[in-house]
Amino acid sequence: ISNKLILGALAILFALLAIALVLVKNTLNRFAEQKGISVAEKDKTVPIWKAFAQNQFLVLVTAIFFLLAGAYFIYGYLMQVGVDQGYEPVQPIHYSHRIHAGDNGIDCKYCHSSARVSKHSGIPSLNICMNCHKSIYQVADETQKEGLNEYGIDYNAEIQKLYKAVGWDEAEQKYTGETQPVRWVRIHNLPDFAYFNHSQHVEVAGVQCQTCHGPVETMEVMYQHAPLTMGWCINCHRETNVKVEDNAYYEKIHEQLSKKYGVDKLTAAQMGGLECGKCHY
Repeated sequence: ISNKLILGALAILFALLAIALVLVKNTLNRFAEQKGISVAEKDKTVPIWKAFAQNQFLVLVTAIFFLLAGAYFIYGYLMQVGVDQGYEPVQPIHYSHRIHAGDNGIDCKYCHSSARVSKHSGIPSLNICMNCHKSIYQVADETQKEGLNEYGIDYNAEIQKLYKAVGWDEAEQKYTGETQPVRWVRIHNLPDFAYFNHSQHVEVAGVQCQTCHGPVETMEVMYQHAPLTMGWCINCHRETNVKVEDNAYYEKIHEQLSKKYGVDKLTAAQMGGLECGKCHY
């Protein structure tokens, strides 16, 4: 049972109790009038709101409380502007990372090969898809049933969308030359003033894709796993030890900095990972 349901039930219970007390009071007053019993009236007192308004200390404390509470909620709202964690758009051609990276064990960098050598991981060319799907024109019956029943996805129909986009004639087993662009919806998008290099992290530092993108191999629909905020990146640089074993890129700098800090392993922060110019220039 959810907390909201419990709170709702308690609110209804207290409301019914309050109504019952009012009805009992009115009934007793009518009964007293019929019996000729006089009910003593209470002395008129100052209304609560008027007494509150006349107490300057309470007014000041309340005003400060609401100002601080308002500032807290406004700050929390503004800090979420531009943070798209959980963003899960529908793509023009459904692609199941769960099947490809999970069940079939395809390496992330087979499709996103640019991540090894470039700032961007890149959007895979449809020709990469066709390396396999020239021969795989439909999925197994069990997989098709799973897609329809659990995710509402017709995998075979999605393969046909791929063929239409690349201009592949399944019957003749050749390209027709009639292609159509696929308007993929971008999911991970850093601000223009923030520099991030995939090759530096993936190839040089040996960071796994899942560190930033989450358990991609379990995602039926790709979504943004991490907040990708400045604080999130800084915490990673502070906590992550740089892998220098068999890494010629870091041998010299590791030798110098390990002596400076008196440690065997260095974090990205100790190697300059918190310098402003690393990401903003």
